[in-house]
Amino acid sequence: MNSERGGGGRRGRLLHSGGPGHIAKGRLNYPGAGSTENGAVPHDVPCQISQVRLGAGPETYHRVAQGILSWQLQRRSGLRVFADTTVVVPGARVVSGFGIGPLRINAPCEVVWVRRPEPGSGPQRAGFGYGTLPGHPIRGEEAFEVRIDAEGEVTLAITAFGVASNWFYALGGAVTRRAQRFITSRYIESAHELAAGEN
Repeated sequence: MNSERGGGGRRGRLLHSGGPGHIAKGRLNYPGAGSTENGAVPHDVPCQISQVRLGAGPETYHRVAQGILSWQLQRRSGLRVFADTTVVVPGARVVSGFGIGPLRINAPCEVVWVRRPEPGSGPQRAGFGYGTLPGHPIRGEEAFEVRIDAEGEVTLAITAFGVASNWFYALGGAVTRRAQRFITSRYIESAHELAAGEN
């Protein structure tokens, strides 16, 4: 597997700028950084795993992989995306924003691992995981992977673990969980668009 590790509107926006420090400050702020790469997430932290079938065939797989690794999954979901790279690479920093006006929440993250698609059509997976930075409402990690099996079935897997970053977000735990479920549903909708080749 080709794995790399590292330390507005409907489509959102992508900003290409200078370097990682320009987008977001600070360091990863949670234990278990990079653990979503192999599914060994911390046992004492809430974890959510969502899987959905997207179709079949290597063309579908590669379309979705390309979309995931160019921030399209987030942009198509309606998030405002500001990243310091136009493609996903280890160490890249990104700030996703959702909400309107004073209710907008910005979520800074750093990419901790990347897995790129391999030549051929055999079983494989591609995607990335990113972890939270100071200012994110959660302290944890989220990963987005597209997989193709030996029969050519293509699926999307989203793995997220974390806890509220402070008392304010902990107090609104139910609201935060609903927001997470809503955003995950938009990610899945975006993945279906990518699989279908929609522009």
